[in-house]
Amino acid sequence: MKTVNSYNFAGKRALVRVDFNVPLNERFEITDDTRIKATIPTINKILNDGGSVILMSHLGRPKDGPTDKYSLKHLVTPLSVVFGRPVKFADDCIGQSAIDQAATLQPGEILLLENLRFYKEEEKGDVAFAEKLSKLGDVWVNDAFGTAHRAHASTAVIGQFFEDRICGFVMQAEIDNAQRVLEHAERPFTAIMGGSKVSDKILLIEKLLDKVDNLIIGGGMTYTFTLAEGGKIGKSICEPDKVELAKELIKKAAEKGVKIYMPVDNICADDFSNDANRQTVAKGEIPDGWEGLDIGPESAKLFQSVIESSKTVLWNGPMGVFEFPNFANGTNAIADAVVKATEENGAFSLIGGGDSAAAVNNAGYGDRVSYVSTGGGALLEYMEGKVLPGVAALQ
Repeated sequence: MKTVNSYNFAGKRALVRVDFNVPLNERFEITDDTRIKATIPTINKILNDGGSVILMSHLGRPKDGPTDKYSLKHLVTPLSVVFGRPVKFADDCIGQSAIDQAATLQPGEILLLENLRFYKEEEKGDVAFAEKLSKLGDVWVNDAFGTAHRAHASTAVIGQFFEDRICGFVMQAEIDNAQRVLEHAERPFTAIMGGSKVSDKILLIEKLLDKVDNLIIGGGMTYTFTLAEGGKIGKSICEPDKVELAKELIKKAAEKGVKIYMPVDNICADDFSNDANRQTVAKGEIPDGWEGLDIGPESAKLFQSVIESSKTVLWNGPMGVFEFPNFANGTNAIADAVVKATEENGAFSLIGGGDSAAAVNNAGYGDRVSYVSTGGGALLEYMEGKVLPGVAALQ
């Protein structure tokens, strides 16, 4: 793969696929700019070389073409602040405005294209659409690891129209850090799996059973395991059709010598809301009409002790409904332990994107762990051993 460091962008218009799918509030202000900040080194390298930058991204999931809510025009001002120069905007990613502005772009200038997904052809991986995009630049840079698992027009299909296909710093760092955890992990290696569904993580868990010493399971998926062990889970989220699978995973872990840690207590609520009545109960003893929304204090202590003595930590998925402050304690306790392992025990800690990244960043710990991934689904698929179209297109 050609990398940003090994390429001279002088006099080139770099068409850069970024992942600016950032959360916006009702006033269209960015509430988490992690993904934007992650692309700064790639964009600055191109500009400092004497090149110009044409940024292309999607935002949200627009269903019916152009929608104000999903317009990337809302990012023009914040991006101008981040890069210390005015960012130009084309209100149609393949329209005349984009063609004209790209053609006259000068070294050091930045042009942002409108949301790619305003065209259905983007997600369909349409070749003709990819070719139209390709005509805007001289060289293609893919720095959108978060969408690398999709064979979309801008993330993969477009590669065939460029002689120079460059791997951006974000993409490179994501691959390097995932490889470090999968192939060069220092022991003890602990993986923490959270989130609501076993089915989402099943392939990754199976792969990790060959790699890890400890597997901590939290979040909504624990209730499927509790059911597998004959416990009572009230009205907690659960996948009854995955109970046999959960039993099989427990058996496989035992055969491979992997220690599985599950919550020994849960905080449950009589309603799915922050203000619901709460009680702490032992594992498998959630009363009818109540649902588990977080791990309990004893579970948090148990998990913390395992994490703090680890040398490699992979964390993907929260321990509970951390969006509700009353049910965020378990997730915050894990974040504390991962930071402690990193800073005091010299552990390498990789935070898998999505909710785990949000939890770490919200706690202000983003720069106190080894690496926070920007790609949720893409990281999962890469770690499961799947070929990512966005990575393959660079090779």
